[in-house]
Amino acid sequence: MEDTFRYKILKLGGLWVRGKFGSVYLARLKDSHYVVALKVLFKSQLVKASVEHQLEREIEIQGHLRHPNILKMHTYFWDSKKIYLVLEYAPGGEMYKSLQKARKFTEAQTAVYMYEIADALSYCHMKNVIHRDIKPENLLIGVKGELKIADFGWSVHAPSKKRMTMCGTLDYLPPEMVRGREHSDSVDLWAIGVLCYEFLVGRPPFENDKQDVTYAKITSVDYRFPEHVSQGARSLIKGLLQKDPTKRTSLLNVMQHPWVEKHARSETDCRKKSQSTPT
Repeated sequence: MEDTFRYKILKLGGLWVRGKFGSVYLARLKDSHYVVALKVLFKSQLVKASVEHQLEREIEIQGHLRHPNILKMHTYFWDSKKIYLVLEYAPGGEMYKSLQKARKFTEAQTAVYMYEIADALSYCHMKNVIHRDIKPENLLIGVKGELKIADFGWSVHAPSKKRMTMCGTLDYLPPEMVRGREHSDSVDLWAIGVLCYEFLVGRPPFENDKQDVTYAKITSVDYRFPEHVSQGARSLIKGLLQKDPTKRTSLLNVMQHPWVEKHARSETDCRKKSQSTPT
């Protein structure tokens, strides 16, 4: 990391997002005026919460990933009290807030997002990276309305494709993780099934005020579809929410699913052509 890059941040813009361990600001690079998101984290808070290794893993993994639907980490630097991550700016903001505002997304919009996240996760899995915490709160929206995976705090580089660690958000955990069993990259398949349902319905399929009930609903794969969800969308979600990890619909088959292709293929192809710039 070159010292010259560290000091190209000209001045901070307005506060964009305030998080648990710091804040995200808009900033400009001094020479190019390129707008970035500057994530400022306090070392003391990271140490207090014992998440230093999680941040190291996030930097190591996200810093090497290059995909149109993954938020780019340009570089990072630090001083005695803070760590600074220089990230791609996603002007569409947080997916979670967009979903809250809309209450639920249309089938066409959801299908586009499903194509994009399946494409991004396929790239991650090819690199032996399992995300393990897909949810609306960890997604952003880019300049053309495209989905961006933005948080790799729970991700792991696992060439063996097998892990035992319990992580992620309860509503999105698959049965094997709820039971504390060994898991693989198929946890991401389950998660995008939950995501698809939440996008279309406005809430996760296993949501309940009581944690033990949520656990039970997940392990028994107990959920219902509202009437407005189409048969095509149901087919995709059912294929992803399989108790047996080996039976879940593959990411390639998500992208090629008739319901996804019907709504999404042409739009995502157009976006990719307009975004295909050298890195």
